[in-house]
Amino acid sequence: MAGERPSLDTNLRTLVGKAATNLAKKELVTARDLLEFWPRTYLDPTRPTDFSTLHDGEYVVVLTEVHTAVTRKMRQRRGSMLIATIKDGAGNELELTFFSAWGHESALVPGRRVLVSGTVSYYGDRRQLTHPEYELLGAGAQASSTFGEGPIPVYGQVPKMNSMKVAAAVDLVLHAVEEIPDPIPVEVRAKHGLPPLSNAYTMMHQPRSTQEQRRARWRMKFQEAFVLQAALAVMRRSSDAVPAVRRSSVPGGLADQFRERLPFDLTEGQQQVLAEITGDLDRTLPMHRLLQGEVGSGKTVVALLAMLTVIDAGAQAALLAPTEVLAVQHHRSISAMLGPLAEAGLLGGSADGTRVALLTGSQSAAERKKNLLLAASGEAGIVVGTHALIQEHVQFAELGLVVVDEQHRFGVEQRDALRAKVDGASPHTLVMTATPIPRTVAMTVFGDMETSTMTEVPRGRQPITTHVVRGDQPTWVKRTWERVAEEVAQGGQVYVVCPRIGQEDDPDLPDGASTGPGGPIVAETDGHRAAGARDADDEGASRAQMHGVLQVERALRELPATAGLRLGILHGRQPTEEKDAVMRAFAVGEVDVLVATTVIEVGVDVPNATQMVVIDADRFGISQLHQLRGRIGRGTKPGLCLLMSQEAESQSLERLDAVASTTDGFELARLDLAQRREGDVLGATQSGARSSLRLLRLTRDEDLITAAHDAAWQVVGDDPDLTEHPELRAELTRLDAERAAFLERG
Repeated sequence: MAGERPSLDTNLRTLVGKAATNLAKKELVTARDLLEFWPRTYLDPTRPTDFSTLHDGEYVVVLTEVHTAVTRKMRQRRGSMLIATIKDGAGNELELTFFSAWGHESALVPGRRVLVSGTVSYYGDRRQLTHPEYELLGAGAQASSTFGEGPIPVYGQVPKMNSMKVAAAVDLVLHAVEEIPDPIPVEVRAKHGLPPLSNAYTMMHQPRSTQEQRRARWRMKFQEAFVLQAALAVMRRSSDAVPAVRRSSVPGGLADQFRERLPFDLTEGQQQVLAEITGDLDRTLPMHRLLQGEVGSGKTVVALLAMLTVIDAGAQAALLAPTEVLAVQHHRSISAMLGPLAEAGLLGGSADGTRVALLTGSQSAAERKKNLLLAASGEAGIVVGTHALIQEHVQFAELGLVVVDEQHRFGVEQRDALRAKVDGASPHTLVMTATPIPRTVAMTVFGDMETSTMTEVPRGRQPITTHVVRGDQPTWVKRTWERVAEEVAQGGQVYVVCPRIGQEDDPDLPDGASTGPGGPIVAETDGHRAAGARDADDEGASRAQMHGVLQVERALRELPATAGLRLGILHGRQPTEEKDAVMRAFAVGEVDVLVATTVIEVGVDVPNATQMVVIDADRFGISQLHQLRGRIGRGTKPGLCLLMSQEAESQSLERLDAVASTTDGFELARLDLAQRREGDVLGATQSGARSSLRLLRLTRDEDLITAAHDAAWQVVGDDPDLTEHPELRAELTRLDAERAAFLERG
């Protein structure tokens, strides 16, 4: 509206004119967008740029002074050209070439300091920038220069705009937007020595010193952490606003009877976590607890005891699994562990037991109707399912506890949908994850939850040995598949994990495998090929195609070592009945080798599975590999995990060596976070959105995150509706639904 003062939400068209068109191509539309388009680096005005590192075709911004400037007539065309030579501190030269000297010869004179941007090219052996953009600095600088004596910002590329033009646009916005609301309260800024937001923007884009720029960067990092923590605190307050029903333990109830049935004693870690959970259940404040633990640490037993405690108190528990395979596995394992306690009303069942119902999207109508009735009547104390549990027509008699397996696969909408099934009360919520989470991630993503951690492995759990098998070593590859056959001969079973499903018409590996630096997954051995090796002719080819389940299963049927084994396949495209049949066959020992995708990543429990081969292991993340190998060694025999890689690149092999070197999931999680960065770990890239963490680094900023967490929760605790903090309330409102889902997915 005419006459309105520019704000952070003002469209750039009214502030920077035609430049807004190019900025919009970089998704920079409002004043806020541009002011938060942080410089990617800064040039030190006291030190010239090093020219020796510049490459042909590279877009560069360099800072130096003119060494020589020569104007001469051109031979093939009218007019004069100018060649100005600039040097770095080591004497390396870079020529600035202008085919029209007019206007430049009076500006680019020897001794003049300049900021230059352009694309590097070569003329003979001379490095040059042709018709570069430049700005004069210091004495002789244009009156309109946006650069002072401090560090000079260098921005990422914007179509048809160099870094200097971006800086000029930023300068216009900084001068136009006078009042900038600050989401961090004055008292918090004073306590932590933070400048106001308006000052921080100026100090980030036009710093007078390196110290000033660093102070501004710290302020903006703090804001990212503070706003995230405030959002989590508000979400927690909202959840707590609807009270829960106390679910107190009942002596001699199902929980106690189940503990008596267990053939082992709970570890100290399990007992401590169970005490924390039962303490939460015995309050009217809804439980919001994250249960994380090493693979095989016994989280499922603890969760089952929590569910039985709720059943003893007269309510039901729902267990949400991310996939049908895992839901079926949970249903089967819980039913087996409970035995007669899960067969109330059935012949041989316990008189005071309960029932366990399963609800998935692909059940037959009759089976689904039966389980819906078990849930609605309350006869089923435990209801296991996938997203099918969230559908409107799924009703519970009295839902007291929601257990979510693998939180990162569920968003805020799913959790809210389950909570909505309880009239007048909020169910308690327990979230389980087998992916160890570094403290900073847990604090940033699961800040609205209490965290319980189990690192202790139950007594009797067998060790897992891990080795890396390189595809360029045919003897190693051959030995891998011989080792698989030996494992089966000794009574064990084997997982072979592939990064993709593949297609039915994919070429058979022995005859026409894909090639690349790692070559095909099969190598010549006694007239055949051994899965995993590469060909010498493939050295110069592009990176090999990932191997699929269907290809690998066919190849293993042909190899001498594995031809006589009973093979099965498991992947996400199979009908549910087929997947269930395959898993049941593998669980009872009717399948020796299961070739699968990562559908076996979480929860699948076959104690007799003692070996795993991961093909194209370099295509998996560190935490994912750790989670996968947790599927073996769950019985009385030790596990062996072989990570096969066609990749010759050292960084990929270093990641695999790291996995092979330790079974400490928390150590690997920290390494994974350092390598993948926050966007991947927190789920921003999976959602298709830019990461909410622009400057904050969870591996380096733990003290800052802790301080922001304490400050934000204090502010929200003292002013739950943020009536005294309208700027913070407006900032939280600005968080869109996708970012809110990101906060919960983790």
